[in-house]
Amino acid sequence: MQDPRWDAVRKGLRRRGRLLGEALKPPAGKPPAPRPAPERGLDGIPAQPDSGPDGPPVERARRLVESPVFLLSSVRSGSTLLRVLLNSHARIRAPHEMHLRTLHVRQDRDFTVTAMRELGLDREELEHMLWDRVLCHALERSGKDLIVDKTPANTLMWPRLRRAWPEARYIFLIRHPAAVVESLTARRRDPDRDAIHAEVLQYAERLEEAQEALDGVTVAYEDLTADPERETRRICTYLGVEWDEAMLDYGSKDHGDFRPHIGDWSEKIRSGRIQPARTAKDCADLPPRLKEIAEAWGYLTPDAAEHLH
Repeated sequence: MQDPRWDAVRKGLRRRGRLLGEALKPPAGKPPAPRPAPERGLDGIPAQPDSGPDGPPVERARRLVESPVFLLSSVRSGSTLLRVLLNSHARIRAPHEMHLRTLHVRQDRDFTVTAMRELGLDREELEHMLWDRVLCHALERSGKDLIVDKTPANTLMWPRLRRAWPEARYIFLIRHPAAVVESLTARRRDPDRDAIHAEVLQYAERLEEAQEALDGVTVAYEDLTADPERETRRICTYLGVEWDEAMLDYGSKDHGDFRPHIGDWSEKIRSGRIQPARTAKDCADLPPRLKEIAEAWGYLTPDAAEHLH
């Protein structure tokens, strides 16, 4: 009778021979190249594909805040001052700059896009829902019933704000372009005059477009500092709220920290007092297009001397 241990030995030898043969085979081909890392945008967030055309039509979701107020202006135009005046009102919440445009939604997988599109949502609408929730959160924390976002960069994307909130309201804050240029020049460590002119022009042109396309109220920074009661009464009338005398004493209210990147942080705004606007000292070197806008806003007409001197 054959010893059963020989069967185990033969099986082991066959297995070793098979493994040795596989090890000695020539390579079938190069291994697949590793997948490249996802492209990263300037904001450090991996680029996401836009939703494809397939699926149900995109629907606008119900907004928690149906009629927010957006304060549109250039940088260095006094938006922080107007923000704290509005925030001093018993019914108005005007927080620091919220930079909604920098809040993005990521759809990491292809089926994520498909799943959301089946709900009638694309990436833009998902971001609008996120922005709306942030506004609602800020409003609920305050206990007030009207919210204002004063982020100057909103001016550069006003068409998207209109898509996100068809019932939004707008305050257009203007300032003499030459004064804006001088303020930016004084704030920058190594100012490039041409770059500053280009930046101010970009804001001014987009603000001018918004004024033509949207309903709202226009306020000049120079008028706001010269007669704050008159100008805040005009704004309150537009917003449908009673004027509040506390708006003239913003220093007695808590407006949060004054810090870089979320508003003005200068000693002037920290003083708690409304101070006269700095006048534009030199208009001669404004580019022609900026001069044209300044004139359209009423700054270069003979009867506008109070804004210049």
